[in-house]
Amino acid sequence: MDFILPESDGLKIEYFGHLFDNTSECYKLFWFQVIVKKILAGQTSASFEEIIDEMITDAWYMVAEYHLNLGPRDNLEFAVNRLVEISGFKASEDKTVLLEYIRNCRDPEVLRYKKILTTNVPYRLQAPFLGWKTDDWKLGTKQLVERINTYYSLIYKFDQPDGLNTRIHFDEKWCKYIIRNQVIIKGWLKYNLVEYLQRRNPNVPGVIDKLEAPKARNLVDIIKYWKLIMTVSPVVEIYGDGELTEKDISIDHFVPWSYVANDEIWNLHPTTKSINSAKSNNLPRWDAYFKKLSRLEYLSYQLMWQHEGIRKEFEKVKKKHLNSPMVEGQLYAPDLSREEFGNRLSDIVLPVYQSAKSAGFREWEYMAV
Repeated sequence: MDFILPESDGLKIEYFGHLFDNTSECYKLFWFQVIVKKILAGQTSASFEEIIDEMITDAWYMVAEYHLNLGPRDNLEFAVNRLVEISGFKASEDKTVLLEYIRNCRDPEVLRYKKILTTNVPYRLQAPFLGWKTDDWKLGTKQLVERINTYYSLIYKFDQPDGLNTRIHFDEKWCKYIIRNQVIIKGWLKYNLVEYLQRRNPNVPGVIDKLEAPKARNLVDIIKYWKLIMTVSPVVEIYGDGELTEKDISIDHFVPWSYVANDEIWNLHPTTKSINSAKSNNLPRWDAYFKKLSRLEYLSYQLMWQHEGIRKEFEKVKKKHLNSPMVEGQLYAPDLSREEFGNRLSDIVLPVYQSAKSAGFREWEYMAV
């Protein structure tokens, strides 16, 4: 997919379009994303630390919740993980609260990561405008800043180096260009970020849905479907082995939603509200729970084919929660035996489960209180 960036008199758009060429680390993408936000907010300058702090908040959810890999030994990822460890904040923490905490955090390890993040990216982002060879970059920070500042038509220039307090000043023409073309530029930036993250996380589904906290999910239709099944047959949930009631039913994603980023029916099953809360963002231990999941899903499969009312409800649900014709043909074909159904369900769920486990999701087993 090629983005055509709008032309502008006096600005070197041909260089601007190459900001993210050959991106081997994520820093340039997050750095520029914050600059765009600050320009759109009306700021004309920002300190290194201001930008780094917001880079961390932008990366927070995808790392803390989804365990996305940002790169080999990535210091932005390290900073997020360290802050998760010392702050106790959840992945869904409000960004304003999170940003305030990061600004005031004097943890030596966090500060070290922040300083490392300023080593190259503030200068290298604008490399396409400079056209330098490798040896041209072998300068001290002060000399590097002085030389860069001699160039015209850069997106920003620097004050004298002062560590994390160093300020950059946004060029007025570039500010107007970014504000005027913000929809295209934000789309171009998001495309490059998703492409980078997908390359770093080849086995992770739905990367584009994992850039920020999701909107509230509504699984009322799935609850209605299972409540209808409960009018025909007892339903025993898979973790605590208790029979469910209509008053205490919650829908669990067997492989956590924060990994799959979807609400496919084959990954959804009923449990109690308290058990669902206890399971949180963990993987149920496969050997302990998959056979139970398979039996429960096969019950719904049988009743769906045996009862017209349940079948009609399933048809409604699948329009929203069954998005692969291949899975539908494989798992919901008529006349499957329990063993055939279980094998087919395993073929669908196990690769996703193993990928989530490799990504760092912890195994979990229910302990009754």
